[in-house]
Amino acid sequence: MKSIILGLLLASAAFTFAQEKTIYDYKVETIDGEMISLSEYKGKKIMIVNTASKCGFTPQYEQLQELYEEYGGDDFVILGFPSNDFMKQEPGSDEEIAAFCQKNYGVTFPMMSKISVKDDDMAPLYAYLTSEALNGKMDSKVKWNFQKYLIGTDGKLDKVYYSKTLPTDQEIIDWIEKK
Repeated sequence: MKSIILGLLLASAAFTFAQEKTIYDYKVETIDGEMISLSEYKGKKIMIVNTASKCGFTPQYEQLQELYEEYGGDDFVILGFPSNDFMKQEPGSDEEIAAFCQKNYGVTFPMMSKISVKDDDMAPLYAYLTSEALNGKMDSKVKWNFQKYLIGTDGKLDKVYYSKTLPTDQEIIDWIEKK
């Protein structure tokens, strides 16, 4: 009986912990090598996207930039996280990735340092995004490059869109515009 009660207490504590944790609890490195706290984006809706320069979805950088130009500012931000996890489609250094994004797509939204978004070396932020035990919302798996995680103004995971959904999809626009 004691073990059942203890198990229930631990499960309740874990659920409460997940409910309190947000992306604001994480620090990440920018593509320029600066460590920042995601708490800098408190109160904004955030789209987190794992990116790659040599992928069939790479042209989504163009729509991401369009979205950022239209909605980026006090209420919304896009954070790009380059990753080489899928068929080695992001082989470059941070400097090469930044140059590619600027030259080919005029990217002005914040880009972060290259990370892993799956497997044993998954970045802590992506562990949060993909684990219901941590995010309190849902389990997910990063299936490919340009998967989109939408974070509400409270810093909690709201929705996930897979690669085939364009950044400018009407559902995403509606989510951004919703007060």
